Amino acid sequence: MGLLAKAEPGRVADLLDQAGPRPEFQWLRRPETGSVMVQGRTGGTGAPFNLGEMTVTRCALTLACGTVGHAYIQGRNKADAKAAALVDALMQTALANHLQEGVLDPLAAARDARRRARAGEAAATKVDFFTMARGED
Repeated sequence: MGLLAKAEPGRVADLLDQAGPRPEFQWLRRPETGSVMVQGRTGGTGAPFNLGEMTVTRCALTLACGTVGHAYIQGRNKADAKAAALVDALMQTALANHLQEGVLDPLAAARDARRRARAGEAAATKVDFFTMARGED
């Protein structure tokens, strides 16, 4: 779900369309946009504090076979939320391996490439400090 929620806008829908025709479904909850409070913790373990609000879009659907898919994505893109919910539902069916290769693996590769690029940018600014002998012996 993290891959789907953090994917580039439109990417999940494009990959899902390339994987084959979309199945019929019924809405349990149509895509709706709202906001959630984002919390942080000082040092990762301290007391929680509110960072601020973030816009999210959520939806839920059910396939003809009864499988339910949910999605919460960052932003206001209802089409991306629909695609993420479809992938969630389809990953619980016999199509899971096909979707893993056609949708999730490319999303994971893109995520890893973004991480490597960011790490490379950070590494370019790294400063190595060293101590020279002061000669006070």
